Amino acid sequence: MKKIFTLICLLVTVSAVISQENVLDNAYLKCQYEYIWKQDTLSGKTRDDLLILQVGENISKCYSYYSNEVDSLMALPNGDEIAMKMISDAMKSDDFMKGLYPHKRLKTYIYKNYPQGNITVTDGLSMQDYIYEDELNAQQWEINDSTKTILDYQCQMAICDFRGRGWTAWFTTDIPVSDGPWKFGGLPGLIMEAYDKRNQYVFTIVGLQKMDDEPIFFSETYVGSKRFEKTSRIDFLKAKKRYLMDMGGYIEMETGIDLSGGNPPKIMRYDLLELDYK
Repeated sequence: MKKIFTLICLLVTVSAVISQENVLDNAYLKCQYEYIWKQDTLSGKTRDDLLILQVGENISKCYSYYSNEVDSLMALPNGDEIAMKMISDAMKSDDFMKGLYPHKRLKTYIYKNYPQGNITVTDGLSMQDYIYEDELNAQQWEINDSTKTILDYQCQMAICDFRGRGWTAWFTTDIPVSDGPWKFGGLPGLIMEAYDKRNQYVFTIVGLQKMDDEPIFFSETYVGSKRFEKTSRIDFLKAKKRYLMDMGGYIEMETGIDLSGGNPPKIMRYDLLELDYK
């Protein structure tokens, strides 16, 4: 399996070289966040991801490390063949059950201050990728005196209500970057941790690295031959909810192929990060 991920890293590098024309900025800081969310609020079952935040002088980009590996692989001319071979090899061992094969997790790519003063978000559902703009630093934070240490940095607490959820964030002014994981930002320091009141969604920094002008690319990866479809944030969230509640029906609507096997749509046991679409 080590050889497989070494191969993926090589493919990511090759893909990056091919995409030089898509460079938006150069990162001087790279942050890694463990992202854990409850997939089932009744059983407490969780899923995890590793988010990367690249911070440049003008633009930052937040994305899933694992999804970016897959997108970079699939951007190559024979990427689908390589991916299928890796999946086939994983199925012959315990790696498949452990999730150690190329597959996407969080599909969202977030570009802050792109265009200037806004956020550009790309995301995907089933066979289509979407793009929409959002508000930059939309959280209205209230800073209090509570402190704690994260990665040896003294952090201060801030709270806010953001799109249907109450959030707590811990930021450090020792890193004077007004940014953080996902869509979070607007505090006088880097957000090191953020979680909602019910702990359904938790972002925790696990790594910091100074970079020497690492390119921040706009990831123009598409599902099949379909390019990004422009939408709004609310319309995308409504479509995502429909998709998660009835994936088979959603795919049938797109392709005409019935994958339900006569089974009724499943009941969602968790809700989206943003709840203000209802």
